[in-house]
Amino acid sequence: MFAFLRRRIYTSLVPLLVVLFGVFLLARLTGDPTNLYLPVSATPDQRAEFAAENGLDKPVLSQMADYLSGVAHLDFGESLRTGESAATMALRAFPATLQLAFFTMLLAIIGAVVIGCWAAYRPNSLADRISSLLSMTAASIPDFWFAITGVWIFAVVLGVLPTSGTGSALSWILPIATLLIRPLGVLTQVVRGAMVSALSAPYVRLARSKGAGDLRVVTHHALRNAAAPALTVAGDLTVGLVNGAVVVEAIFGWPGIGKLMIDAILQRDFAVLQAAVLLTAVSIFVLNILIDAGYALLDARVREKTKV
Repeated sequence: MFAFLRRRIYTSLVPLLVVLFGVFLLARLTGDPTNLYLPVSATPDQRAEFAAENGLDKPVLSQMADYLSGVAHLDFGESLRTGESAATMALRAFPATLQLAFFTMLLAIIGAVVIGCWAAYRPNSLADRISSLLSMTAASIPDFWFAITGVWIFAVVLGVLPTSGTGSALSWILPIATLLIRPLGVLTQVVRGAMVSALSAPYVRLARSKGAGDLRVVTHHALRNAAAPALTVAGDLTVGLVNGAVVVEAIFGWPGIGKLMIDAILQRDFAVLQAAVLLTAVSIFVLNILIDAGYALLDARVREKTKV
Protein backbone atom coordinates (compact mmCIF):
# COMPACT_ATOMS: atom_id res chain seq x y z
CA MET A 1 0.00 0.00 0.00
CA PHE A 2 2.79 2.43 0.90
CA ALA A 3 4.55 1.73 -2.40
CA PHE A 4 1.28 2.43 -4.20
CA LEU A 5 0.88 5.75 -2.39
CA ARG A 6 4.46 6.73 -3.21
CA ARG A 7 3.87 6.04 -6.90
CA ARG A 8 0.69 8.11 -6.87
CA ILE A 9 2.51 11.01 -5.19
CA TYR A 10 5.31 10.90 -7.75
CA THR A 11 2.91 10.81 -10.69
CA SER A 12 1.04 13.79 -9.23
CA LEU A 13 4.14 15.96 -9.20
CA VAL A 14 4.18 16.45 -12.98
CA PRO A 15 0.65 17.91 -13.30
CA LEU A 16 1.32 19.97 -10.17
CA LEU A 17 4.35 21.52 -11.85
CA VAL A 18 2.23 22.20 -14.95
CA VAL A 19 -0.27 24.04 -12.77
CA LEU A 20 2.56 25.92 -11.08
CA PHE A 21 3.92 27.29 -14.35
CA GLY A 22 0.53 27.61 -16.04
CA VAL A 23 -1.10 29.80 -13.39
CA PHE A 24 1.90 32.15 -13.41
CA LEU A 25 1.77 32.64 -17.17
CA LEU A 26 -2.03 32.82 -17.45
CA ALA A 27 -2.26 35.35 -14.61
CA ARG A 28 -0.12 37.75 -16.64
CA LEU A 29 -2.62 37.54 -19.50
CA THR A 30 -5.25 39.33 -17.38
CA GLY A 31 -3.48 42.64 -17.97
CA ASP A 32 -1.13 45.10 -16.33
CA PRO A 33 -2.08 45.80 -12.68
CA THR A 34 -0.56 49.26 -12.97
CA ASN A 35 -3.45 50.42 -15.12
CA LEU A 36 -5.93 49.20 -12.50
CA TYR A 37 -4.34 50.37 -9.26
CA LEU A 38 -3.11 53.79 -10.40
CA PRO A 39 -5.28 56.62 -11.71
CA VAL A 40 -5.24 57.60 -15.36
CA SER A 41 -3.44 60.80 -14.41
CA ALA A 42 -0.50 58.89 -12.87
CA THR A 43 2.88 60.06 -14.13
CA PRO A 44 5.44 57.71 -15.72
CA ASP A 45 7.55 57.99 -12.57
CA GLN A 46 4.62 56.89 -10.40
CA ARG A 47 3.95 53.95 -12.69
CA ALA A 48 7.62 52.95 -12.63
CA GLU A 49 7.67 53.20 -8.84
CA PHE A 50 4.56 51.01 -8.50
CA ALA A 51 6.00 48.41 -10.87
CA ALA A 52 9.33 48.36 -9.02
CA GLU A 53 7.65 47.99 -5.61
CA ASN A 54 5.73 44.93 -6.82
CA GLY A 55 8.43 43.36 -8.96
CA LEU A 56 6.56 44.05 -12.20
CA ASP A 57 9.45 45.92 -13.77
CA LYS A 58 11.52 42.74 -14.13
CA PRO A 59 11.49 40.46 -17.20
CA VAL A 60 8.91 37.66 -17.10
CA LEU A 61 11.57 34.98 -16.57
CA SER A 62 12.96 36.86 -13.59
CA GLN A 63 9.46 37.22 -12.15
CA MET A 64 8.92 33.48 -12.62
CA ALA A 65 12.21 32.71 -10.87
CA ASP A 66 11.18 34.88 -7.91
CA TYR A 67 7.77 33.20 -7.86
CA LEU A 68 9.22 29.67 -7.85
CA SER A 69 11.73 30.63 -5.17
CA GLY A 70 8.91 31.98 -3.03
CA VAL A 71 6.80 28.84 -3.52
CA ALA A 72 9.76 26.69 -2.48
CA HIS A 73 9.82 28.65 0.79
CA LEU A 74 5.99 28.66 1.07
CA ASP A 75 5.98 32.40 0.41
CA PHE A 76 3.35 33.36 -2.16
CA GLY A 77 3.79 37.10 -1.88
CA GLU A 78 1.33 39.78 -0.84
CA SER A 79 -1.96 40.97 -2.25
CA LEU A 80 -1.70 44.04 -4.45
CA ARG A 81 -5.10 45.18 -3.21
CA THR A 82 -4.84 44.67 0.56
CA GLY A 83 -1.14 44.07 1.24
CA GLU A 84 -2.07 40.92 3.14
CA SER A 85 -0.27 37.61 2.69
CA ALA A 86 -1.71 35.79 -0.35
CA ALA A 87 -1.32 32.42 1.37
CA THR A 88 -3.25 33.66 4.40
CA MET A 89 -6.10 34.91 2.22
CA ALA A 90 -6.29 31.58 0.34
CA LEU A 91 -6.18 29.49 3.52
CA ARG A 92 -8.88 31.65 5.10
CA ALA A 93 -11.22 31.22 2.12
CA PHE A 94 -10.62 27.52 1.50
CA PRO A 95 -12.57 26.09 4.50
CA ALA A 96 -15.79 27.68 3.19
CA THR A 97 -15.37 25.78 -0.09
CA LEU A 98 -14.57 22.54 1.74
CA GLN A 99 -17.66 22.91 3.93
CA LEU A 100 -19.83 23.46 0.89
CA ALA A 101 -18.35 20.43 -0.90
CA PHE A 102 -18.58 18.21 2.20
CA PHE A 103 -22.25 18.83 2.95
CA THR A 104 -23.14 18.62 -0.73
CA MET A 105 -21.48 15.23 -1.17
CA LEU A 106 -22.86 13.93 2.13
CA LEU A 107 -26.40 14.67 1.01
CA ALA A 108 -25.67 13.35 -2.50
CA ILE A 109 -24.32 10.04 -1.18
CA ILE A 110 -27.21 9.52 1.24
CA GLY A 111 -29.80 10.38 -1.40
CA ALA A 112 -28.12 8.28 -4.09
CA VAL A 113 -27.86 5.21 -1.84
CA VAL A 114 -31.52 5.42 -0.82
CA ILE A 115 -32.89 6.10 -4.30
CA GLY A 116 -30.44 3.81 -6.11
CA CYS A 117 -31.13 0.84 -3.81
CA TRP A 118 -34.87 1.44 -4.03
CA ALA A 119 -34.77 1.52 -7.83
CA ALA A 120 -32.46 -1.51 -8.11
CA TYR A 121 -34.58 -3.64 -5.81
CA ARG A 122 -37.34 -3.70 -8.46
CA PRO A 123 -35.61 -3.12 -11.81
CA ASN A 124 -37.76 -1.95 -14.74
CA SER A 125 -40.65 -1.12 -12.43
CA LEU A 126 -42.46 2.23 -12.55
CA ALA A 127 -40.45 3.48 -9.56
CA ASP A 128 -37.21 2.47 -11.28
CA ARG A 129 -38.15 4.27 -14.49
CA ILE A 130 -39.21 7.44 -12.69
CA SER A 131 -36.03 7.56 -10.59
CA SER A 132 -33.88 6.90 -13.67
CA LEU A 133 -35.59 9.68 -15.60
CA LEU A 134 -35.22 12.16 -12.76
CA SER A 135 -31.60 11.23 -12.06
CA MET A 136 -30.60 11.51 -15.72
CA THR A 137 -32.33 14.88 -15.92
CA ALA A 138 -30.53 16.06 -12.78
CA ALA A 139 -27.17 14.90 -14.14
CA SER A 140 -27.75 16.94 -17.30
CA ILE A 141 -28.69 20.29 -15.72
CA PRO A 142 -25.88 22.89 -15.80
CA ASP A 143 -25.00 24.31 -12.40
CA PHE A 144 -25.17 27.94 -13.48
CA TRP A 145 -28.67 27.50 -15.01
CA PHE A 146 -30.00 25.91 -11.82
CA ALA A 147 -28.35 28.64 -9.72
CA ILE A 148 -29.86 31.49 -11.73
CA THR A 149 -33.27 29.80 -11.82
CA GLY A 150 -33.15 29.15 -8.07
CA VAL A 151 -32.29 32.78 -7.35
CA TRP A 152 -35.12 34.00 -9.57
CA ILE A 153 -37.78 31.68 -8.09
CA PHE A 154 -36.88 31.50 -4.40
CA ALA A 155 -35.21 34.87 -3.87
CA VAL A 156 -36.80 37.25 -6.38
CA VAL A 157 -40.32 35.85 -6.90
CA LEU A 158 -41.03 34.15 -3.56
CA GLY A 159 -38.52 36.05 -1.42
CA VAL A 160 -38.00 33.15 0.97
CA LEU A 161 -34.24 32.58 0.56
CA PRO A 162 -31.25 34.95 0.62
CA THR A 163 -29.10 35.28 -2.47
CA SER A 164 -25.71 35.57 -0.77
CA GLY A 165 -23.76 35.30 2.45
CA THR A 166 -23.35 32.63 5.12
CA GLY A 167 -25.03 34.35 8.05
CA SER A 168 -27.96 31.95 8.43
CA ALA A 169 -28.92 28.36 7.68
CA LEU A 170 -31.18 29.60 4.86
CA SER A 171 -28.18 31.02 3.00
CA TRP A 172 -26.78 27.49 2.61
CA ILE A 173 -29.84 26.11 0.82
CA LEU A 174 -29.43 27.54 -2.69
CA PRO A 175 -25.64 26.96 -2.99
CA ILE A 176 -25.90 23.37 -1.73
CA ALA A 177 -28.98 22.63 -3.86
CA THR A 178 -27.21 24.00 -6.93
CA LEU A 179 -24.11 21.87 -6.38
CA LEU A 180 -26.14 18.85 -5.24
CA ILE A 181 -28.33 18.33 -8.29
CA ARG A 182 -25.71 16.88 -10.66
CA PRO A 183 -23.78 14.63 -8.20
CA LEU A 184 -27.07 13.23 -6.92
CA GLY A 185 -28.18 12.33 -10.45
CA VAL A 186 -24.85 10.76 -11.44
CA LEU A 187 -24.40 8.84 -8.19
CA THR A 188 -27.96 7.52 -8.27
CA GLN A 189 -27.32 6.01 -11.69
CA VAL A 190 -24.04 4.45 -10.52
CA VAL A 191 -25.52 3.01 -7.32
CA ARG A 192 -28.53 1.70 -9.18
CA GLY A 193 -26.40 -0.06 -11.81
CA ALA A 194 -23.99 -1.52 -9.24
CA MET A 195 -26.86 -2.71 -7.04
CA VAL A 196 -28.67 -4.40 -9.94
CA SER A 197 -25.50 -6.40 -10.66
CA ALA A 198 -24.91 -7.16 -6.98
CA LEU A 199 -28.48 -8.30 -6.30
CA SER A 200 -28.27 -10.81 -9.15
CA ALA A 201 -24.96 -12.27 -7.95
CA PRO A 202 -24.73 -15.87 -6.65
CA TYR A 203 -23.81 -14.85 -3.09
CA VAL A 204 -27.06 -12.87 -2.84
CA ARG A 205 -29.08 -15.87 -3.98
CA LEU A 206 -27.22 -17.95 -1.41
CA ALA A 207 -28.03 -15.44 1.33
CA ARG A 208 -31.70 -15.50 0.35
CA SER A 209 -31.71 -19.30 0.42
CA LYS A 210 -30.40 -19.17 4.00
CA GLY A 211 -33.35 -17.04 5.02
CA ALA A 212 -31.81 -13.57 4.97
CA GLY A 213 -34.42 -10.80 4.82
CA ASP A 214 -34.65 -8.22 2.05
CA LEU A 215 -33.19 -5.42 4.18
CA ARG A 216 -30.22 -7.52 5.26
CA VAL A 217 -29.58 -8.70 1.70
CA VAL A 218 -29.51 -5.11 0.44
CA THR A 219 -27.50 -3.51 3.25
CA HIS A 220 -25.12 -6.28 4.34
CA HIS A 221 -24.47 -8.15 1.11
CA ALA A 222 -25.25 -6.21 -2.06
CA LEU A 223 -24.49 -2.66 -0.93
CA ARG A 224 -21.09 -3.57 0.46
CA ASN A 225 -19.98 -4.97 -2.90
CA ALA A 226 -21.54 -2.09 -4.83
CA ALA A 227 -19.68 0.50 -2.73
CA ALA A 228 -16.37 0.36 -4.63
CA PRO A 229 -17.53 1.83 -7.97
CA ALA A 230 -19.75 4.32 -6.14
CA LEU A 231 -16.78 5.46 -4.04
CA THR A 232 -14.68 6.11 -7.12
CA VAL A 233 -17.40 8.17 -8.79
CA ALA A 234 -18.16 10.01 -5.54
CA GLY A 235 -14.49 10.91 -5.24
CA ASP A 236 -14.36 12.24 -8.79
CA LEU A 237 -17.52 14.26 -8.16
CA THR A 238 -16.04 15.68 -4.96
CA VAL A 239 -12.95 16.77 -6.89
CA GLY A 240 -15.27 18.38 -9.41
CA LEU A 241 -17.10 20.22 -6.63
CA VAL A 242 -13.89 21.64 -5.18
CA ASN A 243 -12.66 22.60 -8.63
CA GLY A 244 -15.97 23.73 -10.09
CA ALA A 245 -17.49 25.73 -7.25
CA VAL A 246 -16.12 28.91 -8.80
CA VAL A 247 -19.31 29.79 -10.70
CA VAL A 248 -21.64 28.90 -7.82
CA GLU A 249 -19.58 30.87 -5.30
CA ALA A 250 -19.51 33.87 -7.61
CA ILE A 251 -23.29 33.77 -8.15
CA PHE A 252 -24.15 33.42 -4.45
CA GLY A 253 -21.32 35.53 -3.04
CA TRP A 254 -20.02 32.52 -1.13
CA PRO A 255 -16.73 33.49 0.58
CA GLY A 256 -14.79 30.49 -0.68
CA ILE A 257 -11.71 29.87 -2.78
CA GLY A 258 -13.69 30.12 -6.03
CA LYS A 259 -14.93 33.63 -5.32
CA LEU A 260 -11.43 34.58 -4.22
CA MET A 261 -10.11 33.45 -7.61
CA ILE A 262 -12.72 35.46 -9.50
CA ASP A 263 -12.00 38.56 -7.43
CA ALA A 264 -8.25 38.11 -7.93
CA ILE A 265 -8.68 37.83 -11.70
CA LEU A 266 -10.85 40.95 -11.87
CA GLN A 267 -8.41 42.86 -9.65
CA ARG A 268 -5.31 41.44 -11.38
CA ASP A 269 -4.05 40.35 -7.99
CA PHE A 270 -1.43 37.90 -9.25
CA ALA A 271 -0.14 36.65 -5.89
CA VAL A 272 -3.62 35.85 -4.54
CA LEU A 273 -4.67 34.12 -7.77
CA GLN A 274 -1.52 32.00 -7.82
CA ALA A 275 -1.89 31.01 -4.16
CA ALA A 276 -5.60 30.14 -4.57
CA VAL A 277 -5.08 28.03 -7.69
CA LEU A 278 -2.08 26.19 -6.27
CA LEU A 279 -3.89 25.45 -2.99
CA THR A 280 -6.86 24.07 -4.94
CA ALA A 281 -4.59 21.95 -7.13
CA VAL A 282 -2.75 20.47 -4.14
CA SER A 283 -6.02 19.65 -2.38
CA ILE A 284 -7.33 17.91 -5.51
CA PHE A 285 -4.17 15.82 -5.84
CA VAL A 286 -4.34 14.83 -2.16
CA LEU A 287 -8.02 13.95 -2.52
CA ASN A 288 -7.31 11.77 -5.57
CA ILE A 289 -4.62 9.89 -3.66
CA LEU A 290 -7.00 9.30 -0.74
CA ILE A 291 -9.69 8.07 -3.12
CA ASP A 292 -7.28 5.59 -4.73
CA ALA A 293 -6.20 4.38 -1.30
CA GLY A 294 -9.83 3.94 -0.22
CA TYR A 295 -10.63 2.03 -3.39
CA ALA A 296 -7.65 -0.24 -2.79
CA LEU A 297 -8.86 -0.96 0.75
CA LEU A 298 -12.34 -1.87 -0.52
CA ASP A 299 -11.25 -3.99 -3.48
CA ALA A 300 -8.88 -6.90 -2.81
CA ARG A 301 -7.96 -7.11 -6.51
CA VAL A 302 -6.61 -3.58 -6.44
CA ARG A 303 -4.63 -4.34 -3.28
CA GLU A 304 -2.97 -7.29 -5.00
CA LYS A 305 -2.00 -5.10 -7.96
CA THR A 306 -0.43 -2.49 -5.65
CA LYS A 307 1.88 -5.17 -4.22
CA VAL A 308 3.37 -5.86 -7.62
